[in-house]
Amino acid sequence: MDQLVIPPPLPAAVTPVAATTASPGIRLLHDRRWQIGGGLLLALVVVAAAAWWALRSDTSVHYTTVPLARGAVTRTVTATGTVNPVLTIIVGSYVSGVIQELFCDYNTAVKKDQVCAKIDPRPYQTVVDQDKANLEVAKAQLEKDNANVVYAQGNYERNRQLALKDYVSQDIADIAKSQLEQGKAQVDLDAATIVLRQAELDAANINLSYTDIVSPVDGVVVSRNVTMGQTVAATFQTPTLFLIATDLTKMEVDTNVSESDIGTIKEKNPASFTVDAWPGRVFEGAVLQVRQSPQTVQNVVTYDVVVGVDNTDLALKPGMTASTQIITDQRANVLRVPDQALRYVPAAAAAAVPAGAARIWVLRNGKPVAVPVVIGLDDDSFTEIVSGDVKAGDQVVTTEQRGTAAHGATPAPRL
Repeated sequence: MDQLVIPPPLPAAVTPVAATTASPGIRLLHDRRWQIGGGLLLALVVVAAAAWWALRSDTSVHYTTVPLARGAVTRTVTATGTVNPVLTIIVGSYVSGVIQELFCDYNTAVKKDQVCAKIDPRPYQTVVDQDKANLEVAKAQLEKDNANVVYAQGNYERNRQLALKDYVSQDIADIAKSQLEQGKAQVDLDAATIVLRQAELDAANINLSYTDIVSPVDGVVVSRNVTMGQTVAATFQTPTLFLIATDLTKMEVDTNVSESDIGTIKEKNPASFTVDAWPGRVFEGAVLQVRQSPQTVQNVVTYDVVVGVDNTDLALKPGMTASTQIITDQRANVLRVPDQALRYVPAAAAAAVPAGAARIWVLRNGKPVAVPVVIGLDDDSFTEIVSGDVKAGDQVVTTEQRGTAAHGATPAPRL
């Protein structure tokens, strides 16, 4: 008998809704792809924005300005010198010998003709005594020869009278005359010998007086180069025993000025200087002398410029090193601009600005504007503005920079 075969049930048909709706796993995969794509897009946008901002900042220009103001413009010459007394006396010895006594030392205040040291006088005193004796001998010889002349004069007169009467020969009268003439000549010789002996005695007394080393002026002993018992030899060169400054209340600075600057320095130019012993203190003076004698050291030629200064308080001491500034020209209360402003030219206008004419760039309405000016004195820091379309308070551009504005800089307007 035939069996009825019943087929298995068919799978459920996919409905339209089931065909268009993904499974949960597929849906998660799609969401992750969208998130990754969106993140990459956002990163690209941020990088592009940062690059645009950096490029925009780098191309912006910022100006550094200073206000145009009034002040002093002073041109100076700088030199180094040494502080010295106005007049320093070198006290030496004319004679040789042993220092027997010392009466002066460093910083001793001395008067004119005051004895500062004494050389052993005994050798020179002996010479004086000998010359005195020689002078006395010469004087005695003169008296003796004068007596001989008196006798010769009488003898000649007698023989002359006798010769006239032929009581004696003429030869005897002539001999008597000759003896008289010889006697007179001897008297003249004795007189000259006396003068010679007197001169020798005077020289010996002078040498004896040189054994007293005296100060020739009123002053202060600044250096002593001898000690008691030392032998002083004055045979070839006069030794220096003392240095005496006449007046320490008046000092001078001997400066060495190069030949390139000496032409601008004149007498009475004001000057100032400082010394290491008094930091912060400025000493004022004036040029007393511009010496013509050159000094050449390693092919560098300098000239000595003497600056006088008052030293009433005795703050300055001989030998101090002074850093000196000599004012050769100055202007007071004038419009002045930093030298850097005269050298500045905007980068964008560098090719269009002709060389030679003096100009400054003034910031007006946020833009640098070239203003021609007539300049005067320059002291290497500031330059005098003689004339031009500027006034005190104008903002003068000194530098420019690109990028983020620095402190004190004025940004240029965006065009």
